[in-house]
Formats: sequence, structure tokens, C-alpha cells
Amino acid sequence: MADSKQQKLDRVKAALSHREGDRVPVSDFFWTGFINRAKARWGDIDMYRKFDLDYVVVNPNMDPVIRDFEILEDDGVNIKLRTGFGAVVRRSGSAPMPHFDSFSVGEPEEMEGFILEDARDRRRLYRAGDDQINGVGDAIGRNTPSWSDRVDSYCSDFPVFGSICEGYEFLWRCIGTENSLVWMMTEPEMFGAFVKRLGDFLTGLMEFQIEESRGRLAGMYVWGDVAYVNGMLFSPEIWREYFKPITARIIKACRDAGLMVIYHGCGNAALIYNDFIEIGLDGYNPVECKAHLDVVELKKDYGGRLCFVGNYDVREMESGNRDRIKREALYKLQSARNGGWICQSDHSVTSGVSPDSYAYMVELLREYGTYPLNAERIEAELDELDKKLGK
Repeated sequence: MADSKQQKLDRVKAALSHREGDRVPVSDFFWTGFINRAKARWGDIDMYRKFDLDYVVVNPNMDPVIRDFEILEDDGVNIKLRTGFGAVVRRSGSAPMPHFDSFSVGEPEEMEGFILEDARDRRRLYRAGDDQINGVGDAIGRNTPSWSDRVDSYCSDFPVFGSICEGYEFLWRCIGTENSLVWMMTEPEMFGAFVKRLGDFLTGLMEFQIEESRGRLAGMYVWGDVAYVNGMLFSPEIWREYFKPITARIIKACRDAGLMVIYHGCGNAALIYNDFIEIGLDGYNPVECKAHLDVVELKKDYGGRLCFVGNYDVREMESGNRDRIKREALYKLQSARNGGWICQSDHSVTSGVSPDSYAYMVELLREYGTYPLNAERIEAELDELDKKLGK
């Protein structure tokens, strides 16, 4: 029998507040390839309902200009299209992720004239159609149902998080990564003015979601990749000057509305974790293992101050080896003492994960992740697995 929405809400709130609920929460994001494998295994299912996960994230239409994709090429395997960001995106059937061929802004002076349609345009929340955040990923998705319809489809049974990009995550989609990193140094005045305008747009769209949710939202996800595997994409000082103020505005508005806030930032952004704590962030996701991050070690420094959401090494799930999958679950559960950890993959459940491997991981979290944790059993079985696997 599925848990109630209130049970799920209570356990997520407990984890984010560094308390022990009834058990460790579990949720995730899923690649299309995994979803297709799961449907081939179990039929036309929804991942969140199949595994009775603890929350769902729903993205609005964040495109600067609201319009359906303009298809430039399509041979049935490869597709090239232009989005409402003005970006030209190429998706190859053999590639794991899309390639951005070009962006609509090529010169610094063009930032001033970049078109941002109204953040509170009702089409962002009530129109089905194409948009870049929802539709461009490991597959191209067309005619995405409206944000409101998707929220409605889940909010009776799950805590639902809305979502918004922070400044840099939105910026690079407008002008490209190279221009972003160069112009912040060479054209600080034009760059700063553009980032501020983006921040106003993003804050407005986030507030619009809260207003129009009418109590249907439990939290907000903030998308913001400002790091790579070895550290920040730019200095913490640059982040604090341009992007921290936007993130702080978003978090404050959410907290004023009584919403939980989780920031999704790939790579290793540990240099600014204390900044996130300062501006009131509840949880940080996905805490990538590939970026040399380990929640058990991080908990020693940030326990009681920042909840970590993720860090289950998806490579262990991809292995299909049940001992490796179990060892990863038991090791990471050590970080769940006194709350402060939500189990998710360290980015997304990839196409290389078998449905049975993911189901086994969820089963392990339900068996061993019930509070109070049986620390002696976890440690003893972890020791046995370490010996068996030669750790």
C-alpha cells in the first residue's frame, strides 16, 4: 500500500530539518532510456507511483520567448531545432545528451536587446507545448502537458516541488558557456546589467508559481550548475558578486511562503556550501560521486546545517552487481543518522541502470533506512561486503 502524501511530506521535512522521521526519504530523476526499460519490464507505469517515491519536481516553461520548437532538420534519428531561448540544439540518437550548436547572443552588446517575455505570462503555467527545460534532454520531448496539469496529477499523492533556474544556469542557455565565462571578466558592466535582468525575470517566475500553486507546492528546486568535477567554474568571489544575490532572493521568497528549498548543482561546489547555509538553503543535490564528494565525510563538516540530497553512486546501480548496490546503500546510510540525508542518485537514474537494480536499491533503503537506524546491523553487514568486494 502506498504511503500517504502527509507521510511523505513529514519525512522529507524531517530530513531537511536534520531530524529523524519514520524512514529515510527516497526520490530521483530518470533518463528516458531507463523509463523505457522500466515500461518494457512492468508495462505503462509512472516511476514515482511504481516505487512510491517521496516527492516530485515539476518545471514550468522558463523559455524567454514562449513558442514551440522550430524543427530545422529531422531524419528520424537526428534532430536539429531552435528553442524559445533562441538556441539551436542538435540531438543525435546515439548521444547521451544534446549538443548546443549556437546561441542567439553572439556579441556583448546584444545582451541588452535579449527578449524576455513576461515572467507572469499565464502560458508558462497553463499552456501545453514545447519548452527547452522540459523538452531537451536525453531525448526530445514535444507537447509537454502544462505545469498546472502536471502539478494536479501528482499533488494529491506526493509533495510537489516547483522549480526555477538560478542566474548562471539560465545565463549560459541564453549566451553560451564560453561567452558567459569570458564576458563576466571582460565586460563586467554589460554582463552585470544582463544578469540582474535575468534575476528579476527568474524571481518573478518563481513567485508566479507560488501564487498560482494555491497551496499545491511543498517546495522549490533551484537548478544551478556552477561547478565541474574538480571545483567551481569561476571563483567564489565572482559567484558571490553576480549569482548569490539572485539565489538569496529566490530562497527568501520560498521560505517566506513556507516552502522547502533544494538546490541542484552538479560538480563540486563545496567552496560555497557555507554561502548556501548563510542564505537559508535546506538541501543540496545531487552531490556527485564523480566530483569526489562523499556524504558520509561531508556530514562531519555540515551535519545539522545543510541536508544532502543524492550521492548514491549511479555507477553502482549500473553495475547490476547486487553486492555493490547493497554496499553503496549501507555505506551512504551512515550519513542519515539524525536526519540530513535524502537518498537519490548522484545525478539521475541513467539508461544503463536496469529496472531490477533500481528496484533493489529502493528495497534496501526501505529495509535498512527505517528509523531508528540499526547502526550495528548496518556496520556489520557493511564490513562483510567490504571483505567480499575487497574494499
